[in-house]
Amino acid sequence: MNSYHMNTKKCMSALLLSDAFDSFSFIEGEITTFCTFQIDGTYHPSFYGDTAETPDERQIRWKQIREYCFSLIKGKQTPLHFRLIFSLPPENIRKLLETEGLPLRPGDVKGLYLNFKYDGTKLVCTTGTSLNLFTMDKSLEHAWDRLVPKYFMKKRLEFEEIL
Repeated sequence: MNSYHMNTKKCMSALLLSDAFDSFSFIEGEITTFCTFQIDGTYHPSFYGDTAETPDERQIRWKQIREYCFSLIKGKQTPLHFRLIFSLPPENIRKLLETEGLPLRPGDVKGLYLNFKYDGTKLVCTTGTSLNLFTMDKSLEHAWDRLVPKYFMKKRLEFEEIL
């Protein structure tokens, strides 16, 4: 698990005004402006009735909720607080396991997370991993922690690791 101070303006722009995180699974969020909005990213296919194709995933993608979150945050005043939790999507988890040659199956991985938290003054992103089994092997956690800063640099996000 690593934490990063993010350049708030650039990161917020990447989160809300670009497709930089659109492919990530959206787990949950909480945005506090004049009141607190809590958002659960669980996909509910029954909303669409019988015509919906049911995805293999339980979570929506960030691209499906990004504009709604932007509508809650935009305005003259900054939010008092927010937190947004993303996970690497299943197909990318599978790819990471294969690329790194890790001894896990995709079903063993519950999630590889990015937790963005804004406290009114600073924006911090913390990585996290969760497995569906117990292991002392930290190779997946280390691989994820190596991948995240590379992703931030690719998206031209300014950050500083918190030691």
